[in-house]
Amino acid sequence: MKQFIDHILSMRAAIVVSAICLCAVTAAAQSKGKFSPEKYQAELEQFITSEAGLSAQEAADFFPLLREMQEKQRAIYNQLKAAARTKPADENGCKKAIQKRDQMELELKSIQQMYHNKFLGVLPASKVLGAIMAEERFNRKMFRNWGMGRGPQGRRHGHSSQMKK
Repeated sequence: MKQFIDHILSMRAAIVVSAICLCAVTAAAQSKGKFSPEKYQAELEQFITSEAGLSAQEAADFFPLLREMQEKQRAIYNQLKAAARTKPADENGCKKAIQKRDQMELELKSIQQMYHNKFLGVLPASKVLGAIMAEERFNRKMFRNWGMGRGPQGRRHGHSSQMKK
């Protein structure tokens, strides 16, 4: 029983530390004004083009659809974020909040599925899969860099040293 309690406490501590780190990274990025959505998008598109092996024409056909999908998803993410800030006062309100959250998450998946089918209309399946996987790798890399106090290029905020890979 003691091992179980110790395990739960260590998990709670890890979650608290992770949450604090995430808040600190977000606050630091916002306060320093380092994040540029335009620069992020340009780097994402360059990474996907390279990793998925897109030609100039394929990129020209694909990226408007990707940006359209991201815009629709961002609207849902903003709703989820707003919903997370409110705590219902009673059980019925909590139940409705859960159902609303589930619905928004299903909507995100629906948007993703719809756009994946659109991507298949302009690219071969192998390149669509390559683009999807490249976007995931890019986002993980960016999150990892920001978590280490580094910006999109792997540089420390305010420094010019390169991140070791």
